[in-house]
This record gives sequence, structure tokens and C-alpha cells, in this order.
Amino acid sequence: MRAAGSLRRKELCWILLIAGATALGLPAGGAPVLSAAAGESGGGAVRKLPITARYLHLPVRPGAPKRRMQLRVEGRLVDEFDIEYAPSKPAFRVFVDLGRFLGKGLEARINLPGGEAALAALRLAERVPGAERMYREPLRPQFHFTSRRGWHNDPNGLVWYEGEYHLYYQHNPYGVGWGNMHWGHAVSPDLVHWRELPEALYPPRYGDWCFSGSAVVDKQNTSGWAKSGRAPLVVFWTSTGRGECVAYSLDRGRTFTEYEGNPVVRHRGRDPRVLWHAPSRAWVMAVYDEFAGGHDVAFYRSKDLKKWEYAGRIQGFYECPNLFELPVQGKPGRKLWVLYGADGAYVLGRFDGRRFVREAGKFRLWHGNFYAAQTFSNEPKGRRIQIGWGRGVEFPGMPFNQQMTLPVELSLRETPDGVRLFACPVSELERLYREGRRWARVGPLDGRCDLGVRLSDPLCRIRLRARPQGARQFGLEVCGLSVVGDLQKRRLNVAGLDAPLPIKDGAADLDVWVDRGSIEVFAGGGGVAVSRAARPNAGKPGLVLFSRGGATVWEEVRLWKLGSIWTNPPSGAGR
Repeated sequence: MRAAGSLRRKELCWILLIAGATALGLPAGGAPVLSAAAGESGGGAVRKLPITARYLHLPVRPGAPKRRMQLRVEGRLVDEFDIEYAPSKPAFRVFVDLGRFLGKGLEARINLPGGEAALAALRLAERVPGAERMYREPLRPQFHFTSRRGWHNDPNGLVWYEGEYHLYYQHNPYGVGWGNMHWGHAVSPDLVHWRELPEALYPPRYGDWCFSGSAVVDKQNTSGWAKSGRAPLVVFWTSTGRGECVAYSLDRGRTFTEYEGNPVVRHRGRDPRVLWHAPSRAWVMAVYDEFAGGHDVAFYRSKDLKKWEYAGRIQGFYECPNLFELPVQGKPGRKLWVLYGADGAYVLGRFDGRRFVREAGKFRLWHGNFYAAQTFSNEPKGRRIQIGWGRGVEFPGMPFNQQMTLPVELSLRETPDGVRLFACPVSELERLYREGRRWARVGPLDGRCDLGVRLSDPLCRIRLRARPQGARQFGLEVCGLSVVGDLQKRRLNVAGLDAPLPIKDGAADLDVWVDRGSIEVFAGGGGVAVSRAARPNAGKPGLVLFSRGGATVWEEVRLWKLGSIWTNPPSGAGR
């Protein structure tokens, strides 16, 4: 399903479900429980079975008719969702983690005729379906995060907590199209190697989805939720049937307890970004708001993460706001606040905890398949690390869909045009280096030069500096994917996608990353970032340099073959 359609569906869902609903309850294991009468699927086939293994396997075939399915444990509704249920000839199987309910009785219900036999294809197992092949599928990206099964979109709740980077994200566990929004969850010790955990947030009822949000660590226990000296990990999200909600975790972000006073903010909007504003000693929520038909970011304030008061707004931003302060490199004492929406176009200014005063912008750092980026809270080295959704990077025929962009470190730097935001891939990614080659100089070149690189699996990073000497265009081809710099137009073209071309001191610096479903390019030291959905061809030459209409000298070309972030394929799933 294409991203544009996904957003239309998301908007429609929000419009239909903004009305308030009753509060959500949580069982001991942390998954939401609904009342027995909630969201009935209208009868149909029913199957009862004891939960004797951790994972329930569900057969799926994209394009099959969507069916409404309910799962009940001991009479309590655990989850209700749409699924392209295909008991015969499934394309793959998705799964539900029932580990917290072992030994209890499961009732599955689907609006399909045939009685219990219609659900005979359900299976219980100790392993996720296809675990032996997981992360080894032919199109699986090897250094961009993708979910084990299903669709994902926005990154949510990026936070470092007790030795782990947490990546929560918008997730449809039951299909490869947008829908059934839960919060998926993965953790990493290094921003590189990710281990997926069970779903972190479940919808309280069918149609009341868990939309995007953020996470913070309440170090000072302003909420009062800390126990035994452990600061709570607190998440905020949009419950589409209620409003902005909050929950906390005391078990390293694995399970969450909802605040009984939810929702904490009711308005026409979504996607709360919460941060601590030290100068005014208050929490701030920056949240997308459609007051009076506008596309704004509204600001709310709180002392305890529970009671919030409206503080102000700024116009001109759509969905998924992010707000943070950064120092300007080389300018001691100078800091600016950065504010952007889902498209990544940002403004720079001042923020006093209530009002954002714009000083410059909007500017665009990212181009291409990039949306709804978020940055990590509580990053242990004080860096501002960003991950975005690679919107539209698709994997036809695979049991997963969409990917995240590379984690990058953001910085503010002076340029001839003023202060601008830069993005550079985090240094931890160098842990993926496997084999490297270096060319001290290539050229002057007018024409094409095949450097003799062959990549059986086109996973690589290439760094180079091109110094045109009369050339009209210069570029490189990596396994059939082209990156072209046009000197006359000052434009960079990445696999058909156009972006600005930074030139400094007569040279262009390019940092190119190629994975199985995309190419990402960081130009001019990170002043321009491109994420492009593209499929490399291992049958093509691994690295070709070219110059058109004149000569180009290539100063220090470096290539590294890259390994996989999936170094520990799962026998089951992390806990």
C-alpha cells in the first residue's frame, strides 16, 4: 500500500474516532484488556484452545478478503483487528505473542462462516513463524531497521533508558498494509543491532488505535511513579478514540501501566512530542493541532506529566512535530531551537517553554523517502540522534513492509547562507565494516571508469570527493544505481530523485549507503540528505565513476562492504 493512501486512511481514522471513549485497563502482563462486550465482530467462526505455547500463528495472504478477528483469554478481549485471513495457501504467517497467558484458555473468533473448522489453520508454537529464515529473506534490508512481520511507519518513543536505545514504532502486526495501529518495540545497545520485543501498546478497542507519540525518562520523579529508586520510562501517544494519553513502565520499557486520568489532553490533533524544558522547570508537549482548521503545533505545559495546560501555538506544520535545542558548532554559548513537522522542513528560533519565536526557515535537510522523523530523548552522550520513516520503501512479496532510515547525528553549523541543520550517519555504523578498498586518486577522468568492484550482495558505503575540472556532470554508479552531480544546475540526482548539490572549495563530498531496498546519500558533509527507494542489481558493476562534458578528479575514493545488523536471528523473540 502506498504511503499517500496510508496517510489518507490515517486522517480519516482520526476524523471518525476523535470522540472520547472510556479508559483503558491493563492486565498483569501489560497488554490492554477490553470489556467482553466491546467491539463484537458479529459472531462467525469460533475456536477454543488451551495456550500451550508462546506464539499464535495466523495465516495471511495479501489481497485476500479482510476479516475482523477477536482474541479472548479467559473471556477477556485481548485484541481485535482486521486480517487478510487465508487458511488455504497463505503467503506467510503473522503471530501474536501470548506468553503472558500460558496455561489459560484462548478463544479466537472471526466473521467467517464454517464454524470451528474455519479457524483450524491457527497454530501455537514456541517460535515465531519462519524464524529460521527471518532477516534472511531475499529483499530484507541488512542495515536499515524493518519489523519481523507486518507493516510499520512512524518511529515513536525514541529514548535511551538503562543501557538500551528503544525504538517504538507504528506497527500493523497482522498485515503488510497500513492499519491496526499498535506500538511495535525494538531495543539496541548501539543504535546498530536491533532486537525486537513484543508489542508495547495495544489498542484499547477496535478502531481506537495507538497513533504516534514520544517517550521520556522522569529522572526527578515529577510524576510520582518511580519505585525503589527506578525512574519511570513514560510514553505519550494519541489514542484515536480519546486523545493524548500517557503510560509508564518500571520494567525497562517492556510493559506499561496507563495513567488512570487519561486522556491528559483533548483536542483535534495528534502525535505528542514531550520534552523537559530546564529553564522553566516544566515538561512541554509539542503536538500537532487542527484548531479552527489550521495546521499548527500547539504547546502544553506540565509539572507532573499528568495535568497539562495550554501555552501557545505556531502555525504551518503538519503531523509528528519534533522540538529540541542544539548548540551552533564553533559558536560558544550560542544555541538555537529546532522545530519541524512530519515532512522534515525545519525552522530555527527561540523557545521559552511557551512560545516559539521563529528566526529563520523553513529549510529542508532531507529529500525523498523520509517522513515523521523523531530524535532520541536522554541520549547518553548528549547527541541529537534522529531516525525517520523511509516512507514508500516497499518490499513486494515479503512478509514485511517499509523501513526506517539510518540513524544520524544532527548538528547546527554556520554556512554562507546562515545556520543550517546537518545530518551525519552515527559512528556506530562503522561496526558493520567488513572489507574496505581505497583509491588515493582517480583521474583526471573524462568518460567512465569501472573500478573493478564486484558486490554479490550490494551492501556498501562509499565516501569520495569529486573535484570537477571543466566537467558539466560527474557521478558514480553502484550496482546500477546512479548518483549524478550537475554543475550547471547545482543539483544532485540520486536514482532519479532531485536534490541540491553542495559545492565547497570547488569540490563535492558524497557519502553513499546502499542497502537492498534503498540508497541514502549525504552530501556536503551532511548538509543535504537523501533517502531514495531503489533496488540495486548485484549483476551490475559494483562501482563506476564517470565525468561528462569535461574532466573530474576523484580525490580519495573509499568503499566498505557492510555486514548485517541482524547478527542474532531469533529462535523466538526477545523479552
